Amino acid sequence: MHGARLERILITNDDGIDAPGLEALEAVARELADEVWVVAPDHDQSGISTAISIHHPLRVTARGARRFSVSGTPADCVAVALRQLMDAPPQLLLSGINKGANLGVETLFSGTVGAAMTGLLMGIPSIALSQFFTRQTPCAGTRRVRWHPALFVSCWAKAGSNRPA
Repeated sequence: MHGARLERILITNDDGIDAPGLEALEAVARELADEVWVVAPDHDQSGISTAISIHHPLRVTARGARRFSVSGTPADCVAVALRQLMDAPPQLLLSGINKGANLGVETLFSGTVGAAMTGLLMGIPSIALSQFFTRQTPCAGTRRVRWHPALFVSCWAKAGSNRPA
């Protein structure tokens, strides 16, 4: 990391590669890092937690520079990114922005949280993000929400200070 920027961030989600929340998160990540990698499921994988695919082959589709969709779960996306696609590990994994709140016991089932947990288990500081919506604030509101990059840098710094040397 040089200055206040990270070298590399990996982002994923459980709502799929074309979800508006992923688009919003990618914009924030580009303010934080020199390289942003997007590796997300090719379709909605909500409620899948940390499941991995074991009964069918994973298919990876290039969707642009450092942007891939995977025919698997959010945990699969993290594992494929870290072990097959990226030449060096990211300093931070961001998962989301989930369409809907992940609160209470729901976090146990969330693919968004599951991806962050997988990143953590693989040694990457990880943050899962979700957005609460009501009938008055539909999902399109994700693009209007201002996510502050300084918050992510602060969380990353705290996570780094808690890691063993």
